[in-house]
Amino acid sequence: MADAPAPHSLLSRLIAETFGTFMLVFGVVGAALFISAKTGPLGVALAVGLAVLTAAYAVGHISGGHFNPAVSVGAAAAGRMAWKDVLPYIGAQLVGGIVATLVLWLIALTSGGKFTADFGAVSNGYGGSFFGLVAVIIIEIVITCLFLWIILGVTAPNASVTAGFAPLAIGLALTLFHLIAIPVDNASLNPARSIATAILGGGVPLGQVWVFIVAPTVGALIAGFTWKALFARGK
Repeated sequence: MADAPAPHSLLSRLIAETFGTFMLVFGVVGAALFISAKTGPLGVALAVGLAVLTAAYAVGHISGGHFNPAVSVGAAAAGRMAWKDVLPYIGAQLVGGIVATLVLWLIALTSGGKFTADFGAVSNGYGGSFFGLVAVIIIEIVITCLFLWIILGVTAPNASVTAGFAPLAIGLALTLFHLIAIPVDNASLNPARSIATAILGGGVPLGQVWVFIVAPTVGALIAGFTWKALFARGK
């Protein structure tokens, strides 16, 4: 979802964004850590799609259900939210994502050494076992742009999506893009998700996280500034 309804206070919206981003990161990173060895990318992609879908139904009516700094930037570029609210939203999203990874780290820590949480392996990256830098920049810009176009489309006032079904379309789209991008760079589309795992991943993930801040933001800005011209002509 992309609109932040006016009746709710900024504090309420920030709490909703913190909760929703916690859900997203807890879902995608938790699945990557604990179940992906058995399910492969499908389990991770489904987890992040379901996390966004359920969180959007729960609090999307409060904050607009961004749960992602790139979505907030894209929504502002499209005129769906005030630019003055973007930085507070991003702050709340970063808090939600970082707290989610800390909870996952704590869960792994209590295993008594039976399980080691490798946050480096579930961080976003390029080179090594991933595709190269150019490929990663291209895919993150493209899939984030497509994701924002979908969000803006299904939440538009004249959308063909039946009222209440926008989170379903958004969750399925996020699942699709993760299935495509997980083999390339572990699929970001979301700077908060990338920063949260890089902090605990250290080293290489921290050195490469800039790509997963810049590329999704560029893709979101492209979508935000072009959506009306491409898809809302004559409205």
